[in-house]
This record gives sequence, C-alpha cells and structure tokens, in this order.
Amino acid sequence: MTYVVTQACCNDATCVAVCPVNCIHPTPDEAQYARTEMLYIDPDACIDCGACADVCPVEAIVPDSDLTPETEIYKDLNAAYFLGNPTVSGPSEIPPEPVVATERPEPLRVAIVGSGPSAFYAAEELLKRRDIDVEVSMFERLHVAGGLVRFGVAPDHQTTKAVERVFTRTAGRNGFRAFFGVEVGRDIGVDELLDHHHAVIHASGASDDRKLGIPGEDLPGSYAAREFVAWYNGHPDFADRTFDLSGRRAVVVGNGNVALDVARILARDPELLVPGDIAEHALDVLRKSAIEEVVVLGRRGPEYGAFTTPELLALGSLPEVDVTVHGGYQAPEDASIKLRTIAEYARRVPQPGRRKITLRFNAAPQEIFGDSHVEGLRISPYDAAGADEVLASSLVLRSVGYRGRPIPGLPFDTDRGTVPNVAGRVVDSVEGRPVPGLYVAGWIKRGPTGVIGTNRYCAAETVEAILADHDGMRLASPSRTVDELATVIGSRCPDSFGFDGWRRIDRHERTEGRRRGRARHKLVDVDAMLAVAQGASADRYLPH
Repeated sequence: MTYVVTQACCNDATCVAVCPVNCIHPTPDEAQYARTEMLYIDPDACIDCGACADVCPVEAIVPDSDLTPETEIYKDLNAAYFLGNPTVSGPSEIPPEPVVATERPEPLRVAIVGSGPSAFYAAEELLKRRDIDVEVSMFERLHVAGGLVRFGVAPDHQTTKAVERVFTRTAGRNGFRAFFGVEVGRDIGVDELLDHHHAVIHASGASDDRKLGIPGEDLPGSYAAREFVAWYNGHPDFADRTFDLSGRRAVVVGNGNVALDVARILARDPELLVPGDIAEHALDVLRKSAIEEVVVLGRRGPEYGAFTTPELLALGSLPEVDVTVHGGYQAPEDASIKLRTIAEYARRVPQPGRRKITLRFNAAPQEIFGDSHVEGLRISPYDAAGADEVLASSLVLRSVGYRGRPIPGLPFDTDRGTVPNVAGRVVDSVEGRPVPGLYVAGWIKRGPTGVIGTNRYCAAETVEAILADHDGMRLASPSRTVDELATVIGSRCPDSFGFDGWRRIDRHERTEGRRRGRARHKLVDVDAMLAVAQGASADRYLPH
C-alpha cells in the first residue's frame, strides 16, 4: 500500500518534513516547487508509515485503499510525476538543529499587516523560534481574519479551508496579539509602527485585478471575477454588490483556477452549496439564477491552460453539471493527465435539461458590447484565420489575474503590481537599496502565484531576512512599547478588538452554521461583527 496526495493539497509541505524516506516531492528547495500544482508521493519509495497523513493540515493525503472512483486518478497523477523526475526520491540528510546563541539580542518585535495565509505563516515562523524571544502584532483592516482562505477559497472547497486550524494554533502562541478593525496607512502610519517594532511585514495580498483592455469592459454586467468571488464569499466590502443572473449564458474570460471556481459556482445546484460557507445573500441570488451555460474562455490552446489538474478533475466530477469542450479536442499520445482529461470532456454528450460548463480555447476577446448593459462578447480566433464570432451573454467576468495595490509609505512596481523587494526586504525603487525595517510576504511580494501552502515558504524566506538583519544589528530598536501603541489604537479606533473578539465571531459563525446544516454562517454586516466580538447577540442584524 502507498499513500496518495489528492485534490485538496495546499502545498505547505509540512508532510515533506516528516517523511522518513524523502518520497514527497517537489520539496521547497527544489526548483519545481515554485511552479508545482501540488505535491506528490513516490509509490515506489513510500513505506506506508502514514506520518504525512497525520500532519496534513487539509487532510489531502490518504492511503490508496481509501481512494474513491472519483479520486482513483490521483494514484496515477502521483506516479506520473516521478516518471518525469526519476531521481528525486531517496534518503536525505537531516538538517541540523539551529544553534542557540549564548548571548541573545533584545526581544524581536515584528508587526504584520494582514491576516491571510502569508501573514499567519510569517507569524508562525517567528513565534516558533527557540533561539530568540519574539513578539508579533498583527493588524487587520477588516473585523474578521482569514484573507485568501476566507474570501478567496471557494465555499465548496471546505477541506482546503481546514488550514485555518493551523492559523488558530499560531494565534494561541505566547507573544501573539492582534488588532482587528485597524487600517495601516489610514489609522496608523508605517513609521508609527516602526516606533513600536523592529520590523514591519506587509502581507496584505493582491486586492486589485488586471484588465482585458478591450472596448465595453466597463459596461454594467462586466465585472472582475475577484469582485464576484468576494461577493459570494461574504466579503463585507462586496456584500451589497448585485450581479444579473437573469440571462441564459455567462462568460468567464480566463482559464485559471479562479475561472473554474466562478464557473462552478454559477453552474452548480445552489442546494449542493448549502453545506459549505457561501454567503447567504449569494445563495439567495443563485437560487433564482436563469443561467444554463457558463463558457470558460481561453485565449490560447488547452496546453496553455493555467488551471491545475486537480481543479480540472473536480470540475468533471460534479454530479449535476455537464462539462464539454467547444469544437472538440484530441490529446496527443504522450499527453499529460490534464490534456487527457480535457479530451475526455470533449467526448462527453450533454444531457438535456442540465446546466453545462463549456471550455472554449483559442478564442481572444475583442469587445464587450451592449447599449446600457452587457449583451454579448465578440471573440476572434487566436492563432488561426477566421471570422469573428459573437457570444450572447448578459454577464461577463474577467479572470485574467490579480495584482497588488500601492501601499502608503512603500515603493511600488506598477508593472508587476508588487512592492520591489529582494528575498522579502523592501528595496528603494531608485537605488535598489533595502529600506530598513520594511519587509513583504505573499502576493504583494511575489505576485499572485502558487497556492495557499506556497505562502509558507515565501513567508519563511522573509522571516530569515528579518532574523539576519536583527542579528546583524541592522534594525533600529523600538522607541516605544506595544502597550503604548495599543493605547493609541484604542483612541483612534474605538471599535477595534483583539483575537479574543475574532474567536467569538468564529465560534458564533460555526455554531449558527451547524444550526442551519452548514459549515459556517458568515457574518457580513460590520455592526453584527462588532456586537458578537464584544460578547453581545447578533440577532438584530441577521435575516430571519
């Protein structure tokens, strides 16, 4: 028997560290790790110890005897990686324990801006250190924690969201404190944070999106997929958005994982979304949807599809949705599992009366048209001669990439949508020199790449830079205490609260969710969040 990594893999590589025979790859120190879709277990090297399954934060690793007909293909997917990389497995040297300094520098104080995966992974890397005392202060603009996990991961991917348990453990460590409802750059400046901390890590993600750059993109009915995702995931800034689902067809431009998430949510039977944590207002709208087909539009061919193989496989296993490929597709003999899967979808025959998702490749969007609202999308062949075609649609969602926004007090690379940095150290845009005390992690550091677990090693790199700078006496000592900072924040942001307030919100949402047969019933009203955080009832703010 061997263990198998399945769809929910988060890539945080906790499993790699515990494997006694080095059979899980790619490891974070291998070049393939930065671009891998998931991790894989070598079936020939696995000794069936189960250590990896015990530590997996999202329960993605199972023995092959527990695979279902839907997940059986992951056994082939794991084995296929090692056919292409035959020499990676085998015994590896155990890394030495870190040397504990005999003379420790003063306790290190670090402020972290954001509460998503990269923020919590950075906090964990700092607080688990045994060779130095560390204090971490986390600052979150919203009144809830989670970032990408709460507002980006699809509501029907609850196993992926299970990584929240790791973050809760971090928040329980000595030296951790949090400030919710505090916006750095508005309520408190970066320079003020540095008065109270040795270093500041910005881990606020990528909250903007890339444009198509075609006529009609700003018509009502044309939106960024980012907005739609935030809406159905209950982001308080997007809860009042409206999306017209009265037409028969929706078009999603882009072929990454977000595009597949959006298509899946639009096409699924809303009642099958109930057990997850989709926002109640989104569920109400989806129940009234008239959409019969969702077209996922890719500019280039199937071989350039940016979606991962696990997400593609999940799409085809939906019991109530047909998945087809426009124009058909035949995979070459030596094709990857991803391309063979697309070819299999192309052979499927849609069943009458069922919603369908149509994958369409080699189609470049040219114009979104309509008088006062989107009526359709004009497309043209990408790599071949041919006439333009019109796709009638009342909803167009662009999913062509996220990008970061400028952060007050930090340099910004407008082309890449990131903060200029070297290994997490923020550098001056003109001379390229490190800016003392300022660091970045996550998407604002490297761009919107990778999956949740990728942030773990991105954050670890940044933390190593901070520790090196602290040991090298390159960080100025704080002139004021964190308790003094808490007093300042209390006067400026009287509605702010700490992690205990978030625990109350989390407990309320889960309890209310269980009562309704759901994983979580999300609060989207800020007043309701404040009431629960302060120990009061949220009943007056909830629909009945």
